[in-house]
Amino acid sequence: MLNLLKTTTFVTGAAFASMVAAQEGPYAPYEGTTLVVNFPAHPHYNAVMEVLPEFTAQTGIEVEVDMLPYLDMRERQTLELALDEGAYDLISYVVFSKADYVYADQLENLAKYFMNPRLADPNYDAEDLIDGYVQNIGVAGGEKGYLPGPTGSLYGLPFGSETSVLYYRTDIFEKHGLEVPTNYDDFLQLACQIPELEPGMGGVASRAASGHQASHAFLLHLAPLGGRVFDDAWNPRINDAAGVEAANALKTIVDCGPEGSSNFGPAEAANAFAQGQAAMFLDSIAFASTFEDESRSTVAGNVGWAAHPAGVRAASQTGGFGIGIPANAEHKEAAFLLAQWLTSKEGDLMTAMAGGNPSRFSTYQDAALNEAKPWSSTFGEALEFADPDWRPIIPAWGRINADIGTTMSQVLTEDLDVQEALDGVAERTRALMEEEGYYIWQ
Repeated sequence: MLNLLKTTTFVTGAAFASMVAAQEGPYAPYEGTTLVVNFPAHPHYNAVMEVLPEFTAQTGIEVEVDMLPYLDMRERQTLELALDEGAYDLISYVVFSKADYVYADQLENLAKYFMNPRLADPNYDAEDLIDGYVQNIGVAGGEKGYLPGPTGSLYGLPFGSETSVLYYRTDIFEKHGLEVPTNYDDFLQLACQIPELEPGMGGVASRAASGHQASHAFLLHLAPLGGRVFDDAWNPRINDAAGVEAANALKTIVDCGPEGSSNFGPAEAANAFAQGQAAMFLDSIAFASTFEDESRSTVAGNVGWAAHPAGVRAASQTGGFGIGIPANAEHKEAAFLLAQWLTSKEGDLMTAMAGGNPSRFSTYQDAALNEAKPWSSTFGEALEFADPDWRPIIPAWGRINADIGTTMSQVLTEDLDVQEALDGVAERTRALMEEEGYYIWQ
């Protein structure tokens, strides 16, 4: 009888504690917790730093940020995620890390958190998240292993995700009566026409440095021009007619670009545009605020925005960053609450107003945002064509990407024949894919 009374008292006490916690709100059990998060040094996350104090004010959860350059961030995460107990409760990861982290079982599947009524905000409105971003940064295990499908799961949320858009000099275009290019034929023609009209000015500032940057630049053109790295059976098709056209497009852009273009990373290309050395810039939405900042840009007030030009199809980049919970994190539930708050309608709009990249359709439609940052409406429209499959996000991608980038650099700087170069990439890629087991079922 005594044991029964003790048990009854315990159950009643636990139920009462749960009822009190529910009355206090979802954050009460985690008040006083300090989360350690790993974010990249990036314009979006600079904006995040401005809104994190509001999260702490609303929840009582403290946030300590370890901010690193994103390549250093990846190196640090590679070490931390392999430990039994990691230092980080929440991480930002660049999109092509998704395959590596999920394959190594280093990211939490978010399903159980969204199933938990004490954690999942019923007003979160997941359908408002930008589809292409969610698919690109967060989903794994579906079609091709990295896209949505009946077997797919969610491992991360878009936060700092990006698409590609065209920036152009409105004053230069008006001066010469130029039309903003909507297709690749006009875009490439203008790329080489502008240096003739404006001596000393390049047509397009583009990343092209050997390695990842040259690969990224090539892929920017591959998808809209109808190409892919693989066909549906994982056979390399990077060297088909569309691949050759994309490589030649990049070569044209670099040849007609500002001086030093073949060594540009994204920062150098953006700076060339910001300093008036090029009339166009095809790259991420993340640079918009920089170009309108008079302390960093000589072209502020003379920048227009347009969708990524179309080739045989409209297909802009999806990339950038997302956030996920490490499998070895100490405070997983509190980390989920932070991730959910940051990507909520409230958090997303606050971050966007501070200069970050929206993750929600509703944020792009917000009147206050569009008044403060007039490029936002154009960027929101461009997202209709954001392509989550513009590059394959598979564990082998790091080696393939490096090969493409090194080879494309040889095309740009050593006049290596384009077809020969891409045939070599295709041959080496096929050997790697065979080694990785992609053809074992054929």
